[in-house]
Amino acid sequence: MSTPAKVAASLCVAVGIFVAGYMANRQPAPVASSAAVRQVLYYTCPMHPQYRSERPGDCPSCGMRLVPAYAGDSPGSATAGPPGTLRLSAETQQLIGVRTAEVVKSPTSHLLRVPGRITVDDARLYRIVAAADGWIRELGQNTVGTFVAKDQVLASYYTSNLLAGSQTLLYAMATNEQSGPGYLGTQRGPTTLSLQVAIDTLRSLGMSEAQIAEIQRTRQAASLIRISSPTSGFVLARNISPEQRFDKGAELFRIGDIGHVWVVTDIFEKDSQFVRPGSLASVRYGGREFPARMSDVLQQLDPESRTLKTRFELDNPGYFLRPDMFVDVEIQVNLPAAVTVPADAVINSGLRKTVFVERGGGEFEPRLVETGWRLGDRVQIAEGLKPGERIVVSGNFLIDSETRMKLAALSSPAATADRAAETDPVCGMDVDPKAPTAIRAQYGGKT
Repeated sequence: MSTPAKVAASLCVAVGIFVAGYMANRQPAPVASSAAVRQVLYYTCPMHPQYRSERPGDCPSCGMRLVPAYAGDSPGSATAGPPGTLRLSAETQQLIGVRTAEVVKSPTSHLLRVPGRITVDDARLYRIVAAADGWIRELGQNTVGTFVAKDQVLASYYTSNLLAGSQTLLYAMATNEQSGPGYLGTQRGPTTLSLQVAIDTLRSLGMSEAQIAEIQRTRQAASLIRISSPTSGFVLARNISPEQRFDKGAELFRIGDIGHVWVVTDIFEKDSQFVRPGSLASVRYGGREFPARMSDVLQQLDPESRTLKTRFELDNPGYFLRPDMFVDVEIQVNLPAAVTVPADAVINSGLRKTVFVERGGGEFEPRLVETGWRLGDRVQIAEGLKPGERIVVSGNFLIDSETRMKLAALSSPAATADRAAETDPVCGMDVDPKAPTAIRAQYGGKT
């Protein structure tokens, strides 16, 4: 055989050996035993367990990610616990956001914050009302917001009976002096009476005691009646202008002493049990804090907002707080030791209140409870729970919906008559095949 032929034969043999080895390496690996592979029956939505799909994806109703339901270990399967007890896999708990917390019994301290509005103390609010018809002749620089001192002259006005009243007073004074001490008491009586009538006449026109005393001292008739401030405070309202005519009974000025003010707050009915007359509070505004005390007056209920109008009293040094300012009122509430849970852990359906207790191993038991007060994000449990138990505080609404479905199935006539014969072969739930809305499907030779 020639040399080229020998080379070609050697190459063919080498190629054959390479191909044989490659094919040997492509033999399939041993298949894992069926016991080691969990069989996926279908994919379902944790929020809408009635929806099923043969492939993974998102729920068309709520957009949640579908979870697999395995043979013999379907999510939300029934357990041997109390009615409605569920067993959820760790994957399902993570998907629906289940979180648990421990039930505790301890004293509760909470800072109750409510908005308030500054108002003038009614006992320190003065309204100057016209005692007679008249005309404004002089008006001082006392616009709204101006601070005025006690007995400071605010304005002067003229009234038609002023001159006659002043002359009557001067005549009565002169007559009283001329009668002298030698007159008998019966003769002095009418003179003294006429003097008092003249003084009362000037009072009825709105003249102050200080101006009447000035007329008696100077023996000069008054041409105008002066309006003086009855207290030291701020002008809250001025309803007159120069040369303005006013009628009897009209409000001319409103003066308020705001050295001591009120704070009116709206407290919800549920929080009213934590505040009592005499309760102490702190009023905050502009970085400053003022101690306040709740008034002893009866709280007034607002029927529209369902809140109680509560009044706090406080001193206002330096007149820092002004009427109609909005402030923050803080009330420290301290309650004795009680069993409390987060408010989100309690599902209130109106007729009953339910919490889900973690039993271990992924089991959750629905339990009826009686609640007491609610303060902040904590609710008192008067009956139904013990300290140390763990309850669901997040994701409990999804667990509650699944529990309701199972309880409804357990209470169906078909499930009560023959529970084993009326069990869904896929999810294990008890169903009523006679229901008008029942949907039938075949799976594994079963309906």
